[in-house]
Amino acid sequence: MRIQQLEYLETIVKTGSINEAAKQLYLTQPSLSNAIKELESEMGIQILIRSKLGVSLTNEGREFMIYARQVLDQVQLLQGRYEKKAVRKTAFSVSAQHYAFVVHAFVELIKTVKADEYQFTLRETETKNILSDLTSFKSEIGILYLNNFNRQVLQKLFKEQDLEFTPLFKASPHVFVGSQNPLTKKKSVTLDDLVDYPYLSYEQGDNNSFYFSEEILSTLDRKKNIKVSDRATIFNLMVGLNGYTISSGIISNKLNDDKIVAIPLEVDDSMTLGWLKHNQLELSSTAQAYLSMLKEHIRGYGFEIIDEG
Repeated sequence: MRIQQLEYLETIVKTGSINEAAKQLYLTQPSLSNAIKELESEMGIQILIRSKLGVSLTNEGREFMIYARQVLDQVQLLQGRYEKKAVRKTAFSVSAQHYAFVVHAFVELIKTVKADEYQFTLRETETKNILSDLTSFKSEIGILYLNNFNRQVLQKLFKEQDLEFTPLFKASPHVFVGSQNPLTKKKSVTLDDLVDYPYLSYEQGDNNSFYFSEEILSTLDRKKNIKVSDRATIFNLMVGLNGYTISSGIISNKLNDDKIVAIPLEVDDSMTLGWLKHNQLELSSTAQAYLSMLKEHIRGYGFEIIDEG
């Protein structure tokens, strides 16, 4: 087994494609495939599942990658201590539902990076993809919410996929609307107040189950429904169509330009927002720094952190 093979494998896992990895590594696709097949043969396990849609890790491959990353991290430390040549870039990835506080902390984290080169990734994505990113080690941390409706189903998936959920804070549901929306005149709103306004929610792709919805009360019947895929679009529709969505109540004015307002929603429900990681993965120092900044940002909005570990 060669260190180079582990580096090849790491690039394949990050890209999800042998072809794309080969381009990044300046190799031919056949030579890269052969290098991984040789590694699999030597280890006596199948590491990758190959399909027309790309590649993914087998269960044994996930376990192998845990140890492989530890080896690569140690190599980086040795290079940094004894070699003058460039070492591996500082890298960190987080996958999350669409929350401004996640982006805000991500921005603050990058501002603290002293390295000349780094590779950071923020994936605002579908709920099912968050779990997939963690089990395939594309991301170190995932961020989503639990409530009474989705908790049992999602916790079952966490257990099956060897994922650990740590709560961050508990929030009462709020309605997000544009600053010119007539609802902003109210101190709080009811579901009846929302009947005539377009309901905005994030699509969940082929896994568009109510249990994967980013919005609570997703099973309610609405007269006007609009699905979107990104946060910029949902904000534009709040402003342009007087639409609304339901979320935690945290809005970052630095990122949203004061165009969005959060109004308490009068419902008997709550959201527990938290972070996920793979049970077998030890968080990097960068991931730990990100969590610290995330908690600091959340406290800044008046929320009490549940987990102080």
